[in-house]
Amino acid sequence: MDAEHLKSTARLSVAPMMEWTDRHCRYLHRLMSAKTLLFTEMVTAPALVRGGATHLLRFDAVEHPVAVQLGGSDPAELAEAARICADTGYDEVNLNVGCPSDRVQSGAFGAVLMKTPDLVADCVAAMIEACAVEVTVKCRIGVDDQDPAAILPEFLDKVSAAGVSRVTIHARKAWLQGLSPKENRDIPPLDYDLVHAMKAAFPRLHISVNGGITSLEQAQAFLDAGLDGVMIGRAAYHTPSDILLAADATIYGGGIVKTPEQVVNEMRPYIAAHLAEGGRLHQVTRHMLGLFAGRPGARHWRRVLSQGATASGAGLEVLDAALTEVTQRPLAS
Repeated sequence: MDAEHLKSTARLSVAPMMEWTDRHCRYLHRLMSAKTLLFTEMVTAPALVRGGATHLLRFDAVEHPVAVQLGGSDPAELAEAARICADTGYDEVNLNVGCPSDRVQSGAFGAVLMKTPDLVADCVAAMIEACAVEVTVKCRIGVDDQDPAAILPEFLDKVSAAGVSRVTIHARKAWLQGLSPKENRDIPPLDYDLVHAMKAAFPRLHISVNGGITSLEQAQAFLDAGLDGVMIGRAAYHTPSDILLAADATIYGGGIVKTPEQVVNEMRPYIAAHLAEGGRLHQVTRHMLGLFAGRPGARHWRRVLSQGATASGAGLEVLDAALTEVTQRPLAS
């Protein structure tokens, strides 16, 4: 996929989320929106280059457009990992400069890299040189005691000079000491004004905003205000029907709006194939629990899937039983 098409696609994206945006989740999300840019979970460069863990890159062709997010801090290793990802068929390779977890810090990558913009520039330059697909960055506005208004422009200047043309900014600081990864998603205040200021300062840079965005209306407001893209995380996962089913029509100006029931039925062949390969029902259906959020029967849908899908030998009959809990209840007038 060419860079201009990716820029258009990146008007809306689903954030990379560890233990959530696996290939089963992405397949589900693609059935709900044909155009939204999807991301893998973060994959570490050492796992690919030193560990040979290329199974982590498995994806279905239907997932396009799909980006892979890499974690690492060694330019040569990231370059090799980026090449592997591009050769695997991903449309984009994204460098994680935003994750605040202890495990990421110990590996000297993620949000801690906000402290070393020159190293990040070296990393992305090596990645760009090594692979034929676009290299992007996802970052925070700063970490710890940094002044975001001072360091973020420097950071963007250096990564853009290294060849990056698209950046997603999580509009919160990351506190590497004193806050857990979960707390880092909620406690540091959002600074959307700074993200808008960065777009004004770097008009040629494609900038997406991430953090605290829970509706398509909110996303569209950011686009109307001049930002190039919006990345949604937890809301897209927990209430996917609210975010993704109308995304193509609302954000991209056209497309079929499906019902959650249609999506469930379209998932059946995929689930059947997964089971035939020896997979377990829960591995797929755990990502479907929020499909009917806000609908009568949603709680029963979740209960039947949560309890039934983990049982040994569970099959499509569990999915059918859960769907009955929703379809047999009238919609609120």
